[in-house]
Amino acid sequence: MDDRATSTQQTPPEAIVHGGDLDAISRRYPDAPRPWIDLSTGINPVPYPVPPIPPASWQRLPAASEERALRATATARYGVDAPEQIVAAPGTQALLQILPRLRPCSTVTVLAPTYEEHARCWRGGGHHVSLTDDVGRLADADVAVVVNPNNPTGRLLARETLVSLAATLRRRDGLLIVDEAFIDLYPANASLATDLPPATIVLRSFGKVYGLAGVRLGFAISAEDIAQQLREQLGPWAVSGAALAIGMAALADEAWLHQTRARLVKDCARIDGLLSKAGCVAIGGTPLFRLVASTGATDIAERLARRGIHVRRFPAQPNWLRFGLPGDEAAWQRLTQALGDAG
Repeated sequence: MDDRATSTQQTPPEAIVHGGDLDAISRRYPDAPRPWIDLSTGINPVPYPVPPIPPASWQRLPAASEERALRATATARYGVDAPEQIVAAPGTQALLQILPRLRPCSTVTVLAPTYEEHARCWRGGGHHVSLTDDVGRLADADVAVVVNPNNPTGRLLARETLVSLAATLRRRDGLLIVDEAFIDLYPANASLATDLPPATIVLRSFGKVYGLAGVRLGFAISAEDIAQQLREQLGPWAVSGAALAIGMAALADEAWLHQTRARLVKDCARIDGLLSKAGCVAIGGTPLFRLVASTGATDIAERLARRGIHVRRFPAQPNWLRFGLPGDEAAWQRLTQALGDAG
């Protein structure tokens, strides 16, 4: 890592619009009814029930044994060969900030459009970043980045495609990074973590499917030597005691995950029907969000915002809207009425 990218010319950070920006949307629409319904993220609106947190988790630094126990639980949940391959971090965003430090100045190709923080972080680390919508072009890079399933389109690349790409990159001393933030609700064999190819880092989010983004917990899965480098970069006590306790309970609860999958199938069918009636055309999505297109997308988003409902817009694709799922019947009814008014 001592020959990592050394560019010191700092460019201004790219302005990236994220979902969940309720402060900004509230300022823009001060007269909108409260509480806001935030459908701008892909976070499960029905969260895992947080278990009682032992007082000691707040009162002392997390013990190494607790962190190892969380990694062991994640090993079983994700079907990974060994806990040493797993890195626990305070959210996958923290890992995105660190990954560019692991490579010398490289050519990095990101399969796009996708979560824009990947490109921003690699550019910020002094790397040469390009975007492509052609999977074939990824093989020419030093580092290839794929979000699978993709955010916001929901595109899901076949495991065989990614394994082949990883093999090609390995022959050139390259690296494949696969962000699987939304894969928990897919069949286990959709994930690369269950049989990790060489020269591959898989990222897994905790907050999305478990609806607990504020816990700030995420994982990297890689060869043991890379995992150790990431742990060294994160430093000691990277994950809070409370996050360790919550993560262990949730990741071990297969029954809750099974029930959540079943509920989301029904919720997705319900919102698809509402969006279709409002004149939106489904163009992608995952079990946690839907991507639609409409020539009236801007007007729909404005009308919803004035009714206190926040959806994700895309400045580069003005006809796109991404809808998360309402969390209770009151929210469903507000969305139904607002879409009817917007239609």
